[in-house]
Amino acid sequence: MRERLAIRAPRVFDGERMRGAALVLVDGGRITAVDTTCAFPPEDARVIELGPGTTLLPGLIDCHTHLALDATPDCVANVTTVDDDTLLEQMEQRAASALRVGVTTMRDLGDRGFLSLILARRAHAVDGQLLPEILAAGPPITTPAGHFAMLGSEAAGADALRAKVRERAERGCQWVKVMASGGNLSPQTRPWESQYSLEDLRVIVDEAHRHGLRAAAHAHGAAACADTTDAGFDTVEHATFFTVDGVALDPAVVERMAARGTFVSLTAGMVPGGPPPPPAIAQRLPKITENALTIHRSGVRVVLGPDSGATPRKPHNVLPYAIVQTIGIGLAATEALRSATSLAAEALGLPGRKGRVAAGADADLLVVNGDPTTDPAAIHQVAAVLRAGRFAVPLATVPSTPSPA
Repeated sequence: MRERLAIRAPRVFDGERMRGAALVLVDGGRITAVDTTCAFPPEDARVIELGPGTTLLPGLIDCHTHLALDATPDCVANVTTVDDDTLLEQMEQRAASALRVGVTTMRDLGDRGFLSLILARRAHAVDGQLLPEILAAGPPITTPAGHFAMLGSEAAGADALRAKVRERAERGCQWVKVMASGGNLSPQTRPWESQYSLEDLRVIVDEAHRHGLRAAAHAHGAAACADTTDAGFDTVEHATFFTVDGVALDPAVVERMAARGTFVSLTAGMVPGGPPPPPAIAQRLPKITENALTIHRSGVRVVLGPDSGATPRKPHNVLPYAIVQTIGIGLAATEALRSATSLAAEALGLPGRKGRVAAGADADLLVVNGDPTTDPAAIHQVAAVLRAGRFAVPLATVPSTPSPA
């Protein structure tokens, strides 16, 4: 049965800025109004009174997750051995764990066998377990024996690359993901080396856009960062500017990223404790962190893509840590929150529908105890989560009252 809600919040971060008290009206899974006068709600609405110290925010958006990876040291081996039914069940559990911390939308940038598409359709089901909305790219396109080749989407040459893109369009993917450089989880590749030429990358982007898909590129190496920017990818993932022996940010490439409006998906966020990052990352991490702030301050639009599932310190509920840690490196709190809400929605092609507390947006909402713009750790204090107007994490201690007559 369709239920209308009237959520009275003492404080609202609307995806762009912090506002004062507001009455947020929800009907049919969408926000229909945000009333800052806090007038009486409609008579047929169920009124939700949030506590005096709470903040209402848009649901968070994880721009780079791998639901097929299990966040263990053997995640690559594990994804190749488990059967489809078991893997799909595990992916569902991982998506649900993200929803519980407020992640209501996620972009899966590399699965096996297009299982994320199946899960995305389950997430839209009326009955059953609530899940985040999932934008699927399917298995990442890579060179023969290239990075993540074990996921089964190797291609070389313009015709083969176009065919891979068409397959994703025909299956219903929203994104195309390509491994433009090697990666740290594939020992047969080197992160600083490019896997595709600029011409190949342009073929992928042009074909994706021709079919109405967006294109994301994994790019660690400095050359790959330059080529994916010049090829016109919608998002560049990682953008660490790896070299053989370190990291070397190219200001000219960063300038082109800013001028073109390229989104850079920062691989921020690790849960406390656990094993350190792989040595190749650990030795470069201080410079990567410094460069991330430089990229942001250069006018590049940065969003948060933790690479959830790829290492033990990146489980699928890691995104709130990415927000806090991004503030820690120098972003203002409102900037970090935008990177995980309204700006992330723009990067994923969902402006106005996701990442906002505004009329017309999906009623994907997060309630936390405290104010994350003054105390970033408050983002971890989840009081409630709504997905399409339904409570995924209920308000256990906040009363629900009938509307006044």
